Amino acid sequence: QVQLVESGGGLVQAGESLRLSCAASGRAFSTMGWFRQAPGKEREFVAAMRWSGSRTYYADSVKGRFTISREIAKNTVYLQMNSLKPEDTAVYYCAADASSAADRRANDYHYWGQGTQVTVSS
Repeated sequence: QVQLVESGGGLVQAGESLRLSCAASGRAFSTMGWFRQAPGKEREFVAAMRWSGSRTYYADSVKGRFTISREIAKNTVYLQMNSLKPEDTAVYYCAADASSAADRRANDYHYWGQGTQVTVSS
């Protein structure tokens, strides 16, 4: 069974950091991504990378603050979130796809985790 399991969310104050983890199992993926969704808002692209490490993508809103990475031995992708802002508050979802062409669109990704809540207070 294909599974993506997120962890690491929580409640922090503005300016603090969190690291989200996404443990993947069940099959190999070529692209891993992170999306977020606040109540009443559209799901928003955050970051993505090729499992090979050849390419990374970031939303302009998080560039310079967030870093996506992977640990091959653990089959895990991370999202390091620094300098968090209240507007970063959302449920964060890990996404994956077998295609190396997956990019910034949610529809590119065929597999999704259940999400982890990140709340940033001001």
